[in-house]
Amino acid sequence: MKYWQEILAIAQRILVELIRRGRSLILWGIFPILVLLLNGYIMAEKGKIELDEAMALATPPTLVGAALFFSCLGGTVATVVAEREQQTIKRLFLSPLSGVSYFIGIFLAHCAIAACQTILVYSIAKQYGATFKGSIPLELLIIFLSITAYVGLGFILGTQLAKRTEDVNALVGTFGVPLLILGGVFLPTALFPDNILSLAKYNPIYHMNEALIAVWAKGKNLQDISSHFRFLCLFALAMVAGGWLTYRQMLNLERRL
Repeated sequence: MKYWQEILAIAQRILVELIRRGRSLILWGIFPILVLLLNGYIMAEKGKIELDEAMALATPPTLVGAALFFSCLGGTVATVVAEREQQTIKRLFLSPLSGVSYFIGIFLAHCAIAACQTILVYSIAKQYGATFKGSIPLELLIIFLSITAYVGLGFILGTQLAKRTEDVNALVGTFGVPLLILGGVFLPTALFPDNILSLAKYNPIYHMNEALIAVWAKGKNLQDISSHFRFLCLFALAMVAGGWLTYRQMLNLERRL
């Protein structure tokens, strides 16, 4: 109960701070909507398909790329860097709050933001007639694994590479935009040449995207996406482990300073 209360307190504090600033939450809502509409209309026009089908195909890459990527990965990096700049990490050592609670609290806060984005993107797509055919629990599991991977990677980048708030945009842009393009967020993977497609298979965003499209828009089951799902599970586990280790390393460093 003590740990759960601490986790909720950390998550609430981060969400209240984001709500107070407001700008990030508004942009995290507007950006995926614009990407969804652009992708949907372009797919409908160039692919000669109905708009509702195009919206169903455009929703998964919009969600894992435009929504979750920037809120869960970029947001985690920004949170970690801001907490270090504001000396919040140092104050952690003066309180009975545990490091585990702090780590999970940040994760829970970004899960809440991601859940709101998922509902928002899904609702807009439904307004345009999109139908989603796959298993809802499997879809939610893929989204959860994607969030987990992004937040874990955000901890790694935020503790190891970003030292100041100004570093966040450069870091996310440098690593993120090429990965998003290679993952099929802005261009369908069907357009990729064979050598680029072979390279894309090492990109976790590619597996998030392909798995969610197959289940959400095409009604595939777990067996059909087993390779994507296996890669995503291993990557999410590795990112959580890496994020925790780098977080502990950051705590030890802050304790000495």
